[in-house]
Amino acid sequence: MKFGTKAIHAGVHPDESTGAIMTPIYQTSTYVQEGVGKHKGYEYSRTQNPTRHALEKNIAAIENGKFGACFGSGLAAIDCVIKMLNPGDEVISTNDLYGGSYRIFKTIFEKYGIIFHFVDMQDRFNVEAVVNSKTKLIWVETPTNPMMNIVDIEAMSKIAKRAGAVLAVDNTFATPYLQNPLDLGADIVMHSVTKYLGGHSDVVMGALVTSCDEIAREMYRIQNSSGAVTAPMDSFLVLRGIKTLHLRMQRHCENGEKVARYLTTHPKIDKVYWPGFESHPNHEVAKKQMRGFGGMISFTLKGNNLEDALLVVKKTQIFALAESLGGVESLIGHPATMTHASIPKDIREQSGVVDSLIRLSVGIEDAEDLIEDLNLALA
Repeated sequence: MKFGTKAIHAGVHPDESTGAIMTPIYQTSTYVQEGVGKHKGYEYSRTQNPTRHALEKNIAAIENGKFGACFGSGLAAIDCVIKMLNPGDEVISTNDLYGGSYRIFKTIFEKYGIIFHFVDMQDRFNVEAVVNSKTKLIWVETPTNPMMNIVDIEAMSKIAKRAGAVLAVDNTFATPYLQNPLDLGADIVMHSVTKYLGGHSDVVMGALVTSCDEIAREMYRIQNSSGAVTAPMDSFLVLRGIKTLHLRMQRHCENGEKVARYLTTHPKIDKVYWPGFESHPNHEVAKKQMRGFGGMISFTLKGNNLEDALLVVKKTQIFALAESLGGVESLIGHPATMTHASIPKDIREQSGVVDSLIRLSVGIEDAEDLIEDLNLALA
């Protein structure tokens, strides 16, 4: 079954009682049992809910995985993965990590004795240099947020397997439409479903997908025990959003390329970060593991002046100044003061998140209007 068909049909069946083609919103906390332990597969909605169950099967299918679990946010999904570790375990991650991921690693889990290493993962030798017998998890973002760096998932998988570690990939930027980390050797895929999977800026949710039975048992145990599950209504909205994921991503990619190429021609712009450029350091890796280059772009202004960057993000009319990404509408943001403000300035700047860096989430509007909007803001 090809991607578009899976996006629309996987995990979803007409309601048996009414024939409704859309999965009902099972807005219930509990389920009546015929006798003690005799029920229809559902006991309590923290543990399992039919609407959420349909979504979890759908997301697993489009990621070519066997098991899916949905959470109240992307960070709740990350929280689940780190809770699979023990004090003394070590994690290797990228040095240009999303600010929220960095924050939960450093301010929540580090105090429980889990050790985190942040390295430039564009070169696998940097990862191999810090792998040791205590390495239990390699956490990858690709493309990274916001520097759009590309990490070779197959290379990271080989390192993880040699070390006996789990490889988890944050696939939020690429989505299953462009990239399937499980097929490339990853053990776990994470999504901030809030972004492209939901696609309409109306839901906060996270998800994990795996094909490993042992990891799945732990994933569901922690999901149920910690209780950070998503609600039935949100599950319904994301099921609806995923039905058009392939169509939306096609347009995001088309618009992203047009905007990226326009930005390279503007005299006030210094650097443009987008993995579709042949000049991108890991462009060949991106071509190998992705089916397109997406709608996320970052760029810096000449002079690296904070005030100039803040003025540009304030002046756009179609690009809305807001956090998040992946919705049908275009967004503009300033990572250093918004999404990555929780990362200390010196660490932030070492990875390229300088004061003039601006991040775009290119939506599905008409590309000509988006380019004109940026042109006026940069004038």
